Amino acid sequence: MAAAGSSPPYIEAWLNGPQDHPFYTRTYPSTSGPPKALLLFIHGYNDHITRHEDTHAEFARRGVMLFAYDMRGFGRTTFDEEHRSPDEAFGKTSRAMESADLEWWVRYVAKKHEGLPIFLMGYSSGGGLALAFPTRTSSRPSPETLALISGMMVIGPLLSLTHPPSRFLRTAARVLATIAPNFPVPANQPFSRDPKVAQQLREDPMRRPHGTALGLHDMVSEGEELVRSGWRRWPSDMPLVIFYGAADDINSPQEGEAFFNKLVCKDKKFITYEDARHEVMHEAGDVPERFISDSVRWIEERAMKQSAVA
Repeated sequence: MAAAGSSPPYIEAWLNGPQDHPFYTRTYPSTSGPPKALLLFIHGYNDHITRHEDTHAEFARRGVMLFAYDMRGFGRTTFDEEHRSPDEAFGKTSRAMESADLEWWVRYVAKKHEGLPIFLMGYSSGGGLALAFPTRTSSRPSPETLALISGMMVIGPLLSLTHPPSRFLRTAARVLATIAPNFPVPANQPFSRDPKVAQQLREDPMRRPHGTALGLHDMVSEGEELVRSGWRRWPSDMPLVIFYGAADDINSPQEGEAFFNKLVCKDKKFITYEDARHEVMHEAGDVPERFISDSVRWIEERAMKQSAVA
């Protein structure tokens, strides 16, 4: 099916992933000649890929093929009555499942688009998942899977919250995650200075003003582990770029930069956008254009290096 309006065509498909679980997916083919690379996009918590259609279409216009899927617990993977799995529910997920699913999708796109350099792009909680992917001590991807990835790109990744909850609330969340994993927990949502974006978020039928106890506990705990000790396990030859809005009121840019500075990585870059909040691709002004240009340039440089070596 083609996207409406001026966007380039995307191909949507329901694909059975791990355990034959049905996932809603989109592929945006390059519309400016043969693709330079393939970008595998990982959306955030309480998020879904349809929200990012404008950004994904722009990557395709600039020669980068993009593949994205609605994760378990979110988007059409959860809310599509006709196609969803019977055991789907909003926010029903865990980091272990998400990591296993991500490994499956990396292998899927590598086989489907053999020869293209593959870059992961994770946003928010998806950025935290991408950062943790090569550093996990449990549910760790195989070395063969990691070798398929040409670089990591993360946007406002969850490493530390800008406004961390009290110790009491953290303890309560940990208990709830064990005894009532799907219990609703309010979630902070100041994503953008653009009032249109704020309105779209409020009116989005596939979003909720809350998360679940297990989902929120898992992603916050994993971010803290990355900051505490997980950074030591980062593969030094895995290229990395981290993007933050300097005024991110959800995930802390300062803690993100501290994490970045500790990493032993041969090819790393940290980019911030002044006054921008959490969702730099949907910010006011020229921030989205700058973000796209910075991203495509970073991909092109590494894809060319890989082609020169091959």
